[in-house]
Amino acid sequence: MRYDYAVVGGGIVGLATAHALSERHPGAAILLLEKEDGPARHQTGRNSGVIHSGIYYAPGSLKARLCAAGVRSMIQFCQEHGVRYEQCGKVIVATEPAELPLLERLHGRGLQNGLRVQRLSGEEVREYEPHVQALAGLRVPSTGIVNYRHVSAVLTMLARSRGTDVRFGTRVTRLRPTAQGYDIGTTAGDFAARVLVNCAGLHSDRVARLAGTDPQSRIVPFRGEYYELREDRRHLVRGLIYPVPNPDFPFLGVHFTRMIDGSVHAGPNAVLALRREGYRKSDVNLRDLREVLADPGFRALARRHLREGAQEMLRSWSRPLFVRSLQRLIPEVRAEDLVPCAAGVRAQALTPDGRLVDDFLLVDGPNALHVCNAPSPAATSSLEIGRAVAARVPAASRPVLIAPHRQGVSA
Repeated sequence: MRYDYAVVGGGIVGLATAHALSERHPGAAILLLEKEDGPARHQTGRNSGVIHSGIYYAPGSLKARLCAAGVRSMIQFCQEHGVRYEQCGKVIVATEPAELPLLERLHGRGLQNGLRVQRLSGEEVREYEPHVQALAGLRVPSTGIVNYRHVSAVLTMLARSRGTDVRFGTRVTRLRPTAQGYDIGTTAGDFAARVLVNCAGLHSDRVARLAGTDPQSRIVPFRGEYYELREDRRHLVRGLIYPVPNPDFPFLGVHFTRMIDGSVHAGPNAVLALRREGYRKSDVNLRDLREVLADPGFRALARRHLREGAQEMLRSWSRPLFVRSLQRLIPEVRAEDLVPCAAGVRAQALTPDGRLVDDFLLVDGPNALHVCNAPSPAATSSLEIGRAVAARVPAASRPVLIAPHRQGVSA
């Protein structure tokens, strides 16, 4: 059967894209291919479940615009479909004098992005989080929590109810451009589609190259390791507690997150995974590892962030160091309060010159669109990313080469 649109990837971005395509093109034949036996098995199902506000992202960027809109879309979606969520807000706290200017800069960025952001003194921080020790803080009330696996399950149900052919357990092995679109080889047989949309997350760069498009970036997997607070110590955290992020490092730092089920997670750190789906320290894939270590961009990145990278590695192997990071926020936390829990892997795009791509990356190909960088806050922004992608790809009834955009941040 020939489809109008084929979406590769059954994480929340792929599912939201299929959802948006079915809304924008009623009656279109849509195929969704996912190599795992169900939805949301990687980045989507292994993140901290935060509905991000958009405070961190450069004003005018895709992340800033789609995240701010995504908060509203995600909450509306949860309300309409009975998915449990909570807008609990979060505090971002400065624990050292050197962090105060960075906190003030973050406050200004939040205002530029149209957010309600409240300055807090150290005493006011403790009104929200009594066990936190801080000099000052910011409160962002729009931040929330949800289980994105539940959101993905609803998106899967909606896709099927609208006629989308959802194929789990189907790995893409071949993509051949044709005059009519693409011939798609998979482990479950061959398909054809007029337009290809690549939402393959950790493998998005490889899928793009398989389709004949150079994304001018490579996915580097960073594992985020978490601990969970023992049940009798959950009272130490009411909501979400974040440090002031390092402006030169693309991660938010170790923080506390109350999950929608009431548990409290502490983390993540950010260490190079030795496999694209390397959720354990012992997970190694020689192909994945060779690609990263041979990449000039990664070597440049490693030299530039040698100190931060070494600290993350040490914290990965040393519980006392991990605990010390947490104690900067809540001094009462002890090593015996923590239990290891499931890790996640962030699919981070890296340019050949060693720059970590700090925005969502959309790359055009012939009758195709490749989502080649969609780490956090992609889950929050997923419904809006899906709409942006659906608006950008051509109508499948008249396949034409997509006019090239500047690769990267245009939508």
